[in-house]
Amino acid sequence: MKRQGRISFGKTIDVTISSIATHSNSELCQRAQDALRSIGSSATITPAGQTSISVRSPINGEILGSVSNELTEVTVDQAVTIASEIFQSWRCVPAPVRGEVIRHLGIELRQHKDALADLVQIEVGKIRSEALGEVQEMIDICDFAVGLSRQLHGLTIASERPQHRLTETWQPLGPVGVISAFNFPVAVWAWNAALAIVCGDPVIWKPSDLTPLTALATTALVRRAAVAAGAPIDVCQVVFGDANIGAALAADHRVALLSATGSTRMGRAVAPVVAARFGRSILELGGNNAAIIAPSADLDLAVRGITFSAAGTAGQRCTTLRRLLVHESRIDEVCERVAKAYNNLRVGNPLSADTLVGPLINVAALDAMQSAIAQATQQGGEIVAGSQRHAAPDAPQAAYVRPALIRMTQQTSIVAAETFAPILYVMSYSTFDQAISMHNDVPQGLASSIFTTDMREAERFTSANGSDCGIANVNIGPSGAEIGGAFGGEKETGGGRESGSDSWKAYMRRQTNTINYSTQLPLAQGIKFDI
Repeated sequence: MKRQGRISFGKTIDVTISSIATHSNSELCQRAQDALRSIGSSATITPAGQTSISVRSPINGEILGSVSNELTEVTVDQAVTIASEIFQSWRCVPAPVRGEVIRHLGIELRQHKDALADLVQIEVGKIRSEALGEVQEMIDICDFAVGLSRQLHGLTIASERPQHRLTETWQPLGPVGVISAFNFPVAVWAWNAALAIVCGDPVIWKPSDLTPLTALATTALVRRAAVAAGAPIDVCQVVFGDANIGAALAADHRVALLSATGSTRMGRAVAPVVAARFGRSILELGGNNAAIIAPSADLDLAVRGITFSAAGTAGQRCTTLRRLLVHESRIDEVCERVAKAYNNLRVGNPLSADTLVGPLINVAALDAMQSAIAQATQQGGEIVAGSQRHAAPDAPQAAYVRPALIRMTQQTSIVAAETFAPILYVMSYSTFDQAISMHNDVPQGLASSIFTTDMREAERFTSANGSDCGIANVNIGPSGAEIGGAFGGEKETGGGRESGSDSWKAYMRRQTNTINYSTQLPLAQGIKFDI
């Protein structure tokens, strides 16, 4: 079903808008309830207003109801008190034994992958393959953490004193708070929780207030894994609520580490509170990511990478491609080919098997997208493709939109701003030095990429005077962060590394030990102190 319409984003353009069929509240509620039961959660979705925890689906844009069980009533103070008590014994459990919790969690996730993916789809609107991919990422992190539980190693250090042994050891840190965002409602928790638990730290999870179902389902799985491993059932807890709950976690001195994923606005709110009490924080605060398209780029490869990176998850990933810097000799061809790809994208209900782009999380996200596009056109931008909202006659509150491709004459203020929506700004460059300068001239620093077959350009991009981001990829989009790499970014992205590589050290405290196995007491640096 199609209808003609006109939308104004700074100027009027002719568009064709497709109507989208969505699911009713009753259908979505039943599907969500079935998934919860399959997973083994006691959570019950009731008519809206019966509890304070609302469930909304971006698929139809409506409140599906309210959800409650015994976990939804836990306060921050109660959770931190329990975590502090558990820590006293959990830190003494050998790390490989702690890893058994995560091994069992991996088993539970494999068994309930489809049901958890259903909930991810219903709550955040991801297409099926992306929802399944997020659960698979949880499984992969579990495998990584189980192996890591046998590799929490220290060092033996050369000592200047004879018959002394100087060592570096790592000890459990304490309760860890995890704040996660809607765009990865379960994987982000897994990145943190899997490492924290094997490192000896109980976890308190504050999920996005937009994703209570996935949080309840995941908590049911980890509690069952804890029981199977003989660990305390509350080694991982969940607390629900708005920003005030996150603020309470940040302020509690018993929370040794706060790991927060989300907007820079959220990071600016919680980080100073944690720092004021000399607590630790891990911040991964989204991004405004770019790709450079060099003259030698393989465009068949690049266009596919660009389209997935910019339009996947409706442009709401932290690693979403937002800026495309193209050599002036190829910008017309790139714009033409990307526009063609965009026009072929299937936008619609994520529960439909052929959909490639689902909805924005809510109408507020659509308003932010429209505002950004309006500013872009006012700042000299030209809409090359997309930007149209799709009608959903049965769901007027749903925010379906075709990804926007906007050609800019320069990198203006709106291009440097973060907008979680499928907007791709395209700009040209003439020299490689100019491309690097444009790439780095934004406050964010999470992910980046270059498409080139020139070895010197590739090596420069990944060097000290190349990309200033935490992730710098070659011939793949900015979303190519693998499990073993330390995921995180620089500058306003926060500098944190939640998982991968040696990220486990953030969840532990380092201790230096000097052991004297002689009968003498030689002092360092030749100091004499005879008595």
